[in-house]
Formats: sequence, structure tokens, C-alpha cells
Amino acid sequence: MAMRARPGPARQDEDRWDLVFIKACINGDRLPGEHPALPVSAAQIAAEALGAVRAGAGAVHLHVKDDSGADTLAGEPLSTVLEAVRDVVPDVPIGVTTGAWALPDPTTRTEAVRAWANLPDFASVNWHEDGAEEVAQALLDKGIGVEAGLWHESAVDAWARSPLRDQCLRVLIEVQDGSEPDESVRVADRLLAAVAATGARLPVLLHGEGSSCWPVLRRAARLGLDTRIGLEDTLVLPDGSPAPGNAALVRAALRVIDEERG
Repeated sequence: MAMRARPGPARQDEDRWDLVFIKACINGDRLPGEHPALPVSAAQIAAEALGAVRAGAGAVHLHVKDDSGADTLAGEPLSTVLEAVRDVVPDVPIGVTTGAWALPDPTTRTEAVRAWANLPDFASVNWHEDGAEEVAQALLDKGIGVEAGLWHESAVDAWARSPLRDQCLRVLIEVQDGSEPDESVRVADRLLAAVAATGARLPVLLHGEGSSCWPVLRRAARLGLDTRIGLEDTLVLPDGSPAPGNAALVRAALRVIDEERG
């Protein structure tokens, strides 16, 4: 059985870290060629994970890739990646995706999870996707922590009604790409309020993607919430310049958090 992921990192400097936990999301569903440093192979993923952790990340979220560079939930490549990453960051919680784009059929996706032999510490489940309940149950049955991915209010409603709600490891509020900074923050606040209204007592990790990434990360810092950063969420630094890689994004996120928290 896998160990459930810790709610936060093993902090090296409590005064600097305060209560903010940064998770590195190092590749996402991006394809090779979208960024020079995007990790695809097990060795590349391990190297980017190590760099992100050395820069200050307390956990790593990754997407396992097939030979074409597309996301896969197959057990063998998952095992290879987990072994490579744990060789270099053995004490850091490692999470993966269960996104429906990798296996659209809910039954097939659930069966793939149930077939995993080498287990991640946690996995994200997008609660608006068909089969979310079944995938989450399969993860819980294996002792894998479940991050409830909530992209909009209807997903919050579905999760709030779920009998698995309080068994989740954390809530993952994800503000999508395409909004102006102020609107991104308003969306984040609406989703936070909707989650709070459920009465659930779970850690909340707040983050954005694309145009929402840095405004929402700043909002998370101001609120003292956990957050995440990496090439999955953005390819640019806060000033709009290209990000060299995940480590640079983690360092930039720490600077933003320091600014916002004074």
C-alpha cells in the first residue's frame, strides 16, 4: 500500500516557509516541443523533479508519458517513472494525474488505476469528469491519497454530494486559462467560497493555469493557502519572460510568496 501524502512539505526553514506549501507540477498534458525543458522520459521527469525540490517544492505532481509523449495511465511506464523520481527525491510525496483525456472511457480508466502495482502517494481526480467517483474509490482502495480537482461550481456541487468527499487528501481548486488577472482572482474567490460552504474540513490548494497562473498564485499567497507551480501551469515567469524550467518557476513562486506575505 502507498503511504498517503503529507499535507505539506518537510520544511527546512519554518520562518521562511510559514504555512505555504508549494507543489511542483512539472509537465502536465503538454506534448514534446511545447517547451525545451518539458520532461517526457523517466530520466527527464526525475531530473526536473529533483531541480524543483532543490528549488523549494515540497511535493511533485507529474504526468506519465507514452512513447509519443502523450499522457498514459498504464502501469508499466508509471512504475518506471516513480522508481526514477524516488531514486532522486526519496522523501518527497509524488502525485500523478487520472485525467480523462488519457483514457476517456470511465470503466477502462478505473481498471487501469486498479491495475497499478507501483503506487504514487496521491493522485488528482477531476470531479467534473465521468467516472470520477469510481476512479477516486479505486485510488482510496489502494491507499492512494485523492486530490479533488474542482474547476467550476458544478464540480464543487458534485464533490460536495459525494460520499467520498471527506476521504480526500485535499481540495485542488484550479482556475482555468483565459481570464484577465482580476477576473481570475474573482473566480478563485467564488470557488473558495463554494468549497467553504460545503463545511468540508480539508486542506485547500489553490492555483491557476495560463493567464490565471500568477494572479491566482498571488491570491493563494495572500490567503496563506497551499499552491503549485510548474510547466504544466505556465511557461512564463511573473514578468512574462520565458521560464527556463521548473526550478526557475519554483524559485519565482517563492519570491512572489515572500512579496505577498511581507
